Amino acid sequence: MKIAITAETDQGLDSQVAQHFGHAPFFVLVEVDNGTVRAAQTIANPFAENHQPGEIPDFIKQQHAEVMLSGGMGGRAIEFFAQAGIKTATGASGTVRQSLESYLGGALTAAAPCDESVAHGHGHEHAHA
Repeated sequence: MKIAITAETDQGLDSQVAQHFGHAPFFVLVEVDNGTVRAAQTIANPFAENHQPGEIPDFIKQQHAEVMLSGGMGGRAIEFFAQAGIKTATGASGTVRQSLESYLGGALTAAAPCDESVAHGHGHEHAHA
């Protein structure tokens, strides 16, 4: 399984999780096999400064990720990931490693639109994946 996690820096598993999905400077792509990390690669988010709806989910799909973890994510992004067949989970915090462990341990589950997204009308009730 390949999991993408938003990151503030290019420090791999030791990076702090980026709380705002769309503006995350980096993504850490982690290959996991039976709960064991097999590989981790940090890539820059080419759309961190400016992106159109759907560009980042498409980019993550091109990286062959099956799961996207982030601190927060808007409802539209959650919908785009669902359409791409990628599971999402929000509420990630601490380091990428800690968030990965939380997800693998079942503490991070389905994504919900962040409060800011809902306040701006981007949250959709059917977006819970």
